[in-house]
Amino acid sequence: MAYKITSQCISCKLCLSVCPTGAIKEGDGNYWIDSKLCTNCAGSIHTVPQCKASCPTANGCVKQPSDYWESWFANYNRVLAKLTKKQDYWENWYNSYSQKFSEQLQKHQGQVVI
Repeated sequence: MAYKITSQCISCKLCLSVCPTGAIKEGDGNYWIDSKLCTNCAGSIHTVPQCKASCPTANGCVKQPSDYWESWFANYNRVLAKLTKKQDYWENWYNSYSQKFSEQLQKHQGQVVI
């Protein structure tokens, strides 16, 4: 199973209606994905897993990493995005750095070097 339903789930039941294989189950008010039925929407008309695409919280249904380091970096990126309130931390960092570097370069180009 490549996806799991997390504690961020708000029980809106959208994923139940969009899952093409009926892999999402409800029990005691909690939702879970049956690994025997889930195909990750591979080989279907959908290009992305429908549970993830339909989730209004964006974190209610997440990809379950297959190894330790993939899990570690996924958690790190999720926490970093929350802390910085930015979706793509490294892209924003690069843009800020590039802008400051360009400003410094333009400032120094105006100076005459002897």
